[in-house]
Amino acid sequence: MNGAKGGLKSFLIDVVRGCAIGVAFIIPGFSGGSVAAILGIYEKLVGAIADIFKDFKKSILTLLPILIGMVCGIIALLFPLEWALGAYPIPTVCIFVGLALGGLPSITDKLGGKIKVTNIFAFVIPLAAAFSLSFLPIGSDIDLFSLGIGGYALLFIVGLVGSSALVIPGISGSMLLLILGYYNPIVSMVTDNLLQGKNVGLSLAVLGVTGLGVVAGFVLISVIMKRLLVSCPRGTHFAILGFILGSIPTIFISTVKESGLSFSALMPNWVFWLASVLLLLAGTAISLALVIFSKRKLNKDK
Repeated sequence: MNGAKGGLKSFLIDVVRGCAIGVAFIIPGFSGGSVAAILGIYEKLVGAIADIFKDFKKSILTLLPILIGMVCGIIALLFPLEWALGAYPIPTVCIFVGLALGGLPSITDKLGGKIKVTNIFAFVIPLAAAFSLSFLPIGSDIDLFSLGIGGYALLFIVGLVGSSALVIPGISGSMLLLILGYYNPIVSMVTDNLLQGKNVGLSLAVLGVTGLGVVAGFVLISVIMKRLLVSCPRGTHFAILGFILGSIPTIFISTVKESGLSFSALMPNWVFWLASVLLLLAGTAISLALVIFSKRKLNKDK
């Protein structure tokens, strides 16, 4: 009985974690991989995806609650987040940045020992790569209603690229899709068409091809990341930390770019600044509390 309760509790916790990853996926500049790393399930997630053909049943049982949570998070919060990011973009992203900052101890705890030159490079290069995304121009929106065979092939590649949001911490798939011009059309395909019963066949075709690319990317990048975590775990965690810290300014810059307004126009008075600071602190406190709780639970289980 206790085992069943423990299993159900673990399942529900992973659903909640998946929900957080799904929410991160739809915020430009934010990374679902970062959330997975901060919540302490990154290695489990990557391992399950990488081994899906080797141990299908175990991988599916591991991934199922996370995938359920992701779908629930995206469906439940797509419209509210779309509204919040449109009306109060900076205060909205502040709470997610706070969640990222508060969860950093879950990663830094794995960096103990003497820092080597290779560790510094492993940290600095990903940090620069994540930060540089904010300076790339956002592409013009692609017309998804007039795609040919080549367009669908490209859509598959876009899905593959976008999957990096869930596998590589600090690299935002939504930000990459914005740069390529696919983010807004894909979101609109869901909110303005599929969920309203319009152009259902075309919407399913577009989302299906994109989804196939995402699945292929999951497996490919997960295999690479799993090997890195096994062969050089400390250096890989330095790289993960670099990606996450480098993505934080990218989140704010991409939010401003997406709004089409200046930063001063988005933060017109002290109320916005106060709200942003409070939300940042609240996100940090919540995330840090979860990290402390997880550590205590882990120590108790030992």
